[in-house]
Amino acid sequence: MDQVQFRAFRGKIAYAQAFVRPPRRLRAGGIFVITPSRGLQPADYVLTAGVLGEFARVQIDTSNDAYRRPLDASARLVAQLAGKRAEVVLLGSIATGKYVDVLLEVFGDHLLFPSEFVGRGDMSRGGLMLRCARAGRELAYVPVRGAVRHGARPPRLEPLRRLSKQSG
Repeated sequence: MDQVQFRAFRGKIAYAQAFVRPPRRLRAGGIFVITPSRGLQPADYVLTAGVLGEFARVQIDTSNDAYRRPLDASARLVAQLAGKRAEVVLLGSIATGKYVDVLLEVFGDHLLFPSEFVGRGDMSRGGLMLRCARAGRELAYVPVRGAVRHGARPPRLEPLRRLSKQSG
């Protein structure tokens, strides 16, 4: 994973850890990562070189069964364990169907996303989540179904001040 992708992912994990409220029956702390070939995996899932190679060989496309089947199966398991009332917040891309199409079929109206994601790219979403996690500010969520998922680019985020090594 290159440095740019890691920074965006770091914001997602920090945000998810700050605001997750998993149902008791749901293991893995309620934070899951969408993988190219193994569906939803716990955020602390250990990646080996072999698994990374496997991921690299799978096209993330809803028409690709190697991607879609594991995602669908694991999402159904999460839905079953979480219960009918659980809300699932997607912190990934909402602009394309690569995640939304599969997850919406499983979670329906319980699939939510932060409304402030509209118009933002990966890095901007990651930066927004990192800022919110640090500030203790949870974003407002809206259902994916029927939502406006494309929009004008919002203003740039203010630069983050680096945390000193002494304070963290």
